[in-house]
Amino acid sequence: MKQKIALFGAGGKMGVRLAKNLQKSDYRVAHVEVSQVGQQRLKDELGVECVSIDAALDNVDVVILAVPDTLIGKIAAEISPKLPAGVMVMTLDAAAPFAGHLPQRADLTYFVAHPCHPPIYNDETTVDGRRDFFGGGAAKQSITSALMQGPEAAFDLGEDIAKVIYAPILRSYRLTVEQMALLEPGLSETVCATLLAVMREAMDETVRRGVPKEAARDFLLGHLNILGAVIFNEIPGAFSDACNKAIQFGKPRLMRDDWLKVFEHEEIAESIRRIT
Repeated sequence: MKQKIALFGAGGKMGVRLAKNLQKSDYRVAHVEVSQVGQQRLKDELGVECVSIDAALDNVDVVILAVPDTLIGKIAAEISPKLPAGVMVMTLDAAAPFAGHLPQRADLTYFVAHPCHPPIYNDETTVDGRRDFFGGGAAKQSITSALMQGPEAAFDLGEDIAKVIYAPILRSYRLTVEQMALLEPGLSETVCATLLAVMREAMDETVRRGVPKEAARDFLLGHLNILGAVIFNEIPGAFSDACNKAIQFGKPRLMRDDWLKVFEHEEIAESIRRIT
């Protein structure tokens, strides 16, 4: 018989995604959701009835905490006394584990699994696949996983569950919790999301200065496509001399000389402290 999973936060945006994919697997799932709106969503969309925390944790093998980062420590502390040795607690982000918000239980397995989301450059051929920007639905995505503590054999179970909840899968990577924290919030949010927000502000500024909005949007997104393809070696090629000169001038104008310090351990830890 397949392992029993207790899915906390099952009625939330992420929880419903996971619950939907878990329905396609052989895992036995007990759904926990405190909000009436979330409970109704599960019933309407998936035909799922929620159970009490005690019922969900009865003979449980894996607990998935599909809840906000700010609640993980509180919920984990509340359920920890009810978990027998050997149970796996899985989080969907490295922030809370990195910050030390999981209970000090050496006899529990702690596993972290996070999606990469479908890549910009892909081979999706269906409309649903091309429009699935988040992943876990029609488009393939890679995933990252970390066995924070627990027996080595537990990694295979955690990775298998991760492949189910984030399916369809492109590639699966094993990392450490620290490496996952470098990727998020470091790479994906502090750097990527920030620079994308700046790009949007820059586009809006060109519109304010008289460029038609549709033209500015098409121009920016088109250049993101081709420039990104060159920078990330999706295609062979090189920038023009004019473009290279613009980068040479623009980078010190836009970026601090010490911006790479956002990846220092102390910077990552402070970013996660703010998040959690």
